[in-house]
Parts: sequence; C-alpha cells; structure tokens
Amino acid sequence: QVQLVESGGGLVQAGGSLRLSCAASGRTSSIWFMGWFRQGPGKEREFVARIQRWNGRTSYSDSVKGRFTISKNNAGNTVYLQMNSLNSEDTAVYYCSAAPATGSYDYWGQGTQVTVSS
Repeated sequence: QVQLVESGGGLVQAGGSLRLSCAASGRTSSIWFMGWFRQGPGKEREFVARIQRWNGRTSYSDSVKGRFTISKNNAGNTVYLQMNSLNSEDTAVYYCSAAPATGSYDYWGQGTQVTVSS
C-alpha cells in the first residue's frame, strides 16, 4: 500500500501563487507516476498534471499549462505543484495520486482545499 499526504492548500487572491506538496510513504518502490487532480464545486474530478518518477517527464492539462509546474524530489517520493497566476476557476480540492507501471491511479491522498478569491 501507498499512503499520500498533501499539504499547502489555502486561500489566495487572484493572480497569486501557491505551492502544494505530496509526500508518499509505504510501498513507494511500486510508484511510477505521481499526479495531481482537482475537483471544483459542482464539477467532476479532472486531471491537472503528472510526472514520471524515473525520468521526470511531465504532462499538464491545457487549463493549467504555462501556469502550473509539477516537480519531484530526487527520490521521487515527494511531488510538488507550483501554481502561479491563479484565478477563480482554479478553486477546487486538489488531490495527489500515485500509479504503478500500469498507469492506473490506485492511490489517493485526502485532498487539500485551494480557494482563489477574486
């Protein structure tokens, strides 16, 4: 099993920045991908960004590309999401997730709230 704990959410004004962190523990050797998803009020959960543990390759949703940056520590068991130029559409609960080589996101954190005030 893998446990994920997010931190760093909060309230920020439009145009501001926040940095989220996600620490993985347990069977971290099984992790190949770590990603961020979010669920806004009344919306479905959506993909935000992903990073491959071993080569650092990243991918982003179109809605955050150029504003958000996902990164990891050297061990690949902690990931970060630097969020810049935040707007009200970014208000959501942000979830960290981890996937084995299959790419199936089997492990989820409890979520951290990000609220952007206009």
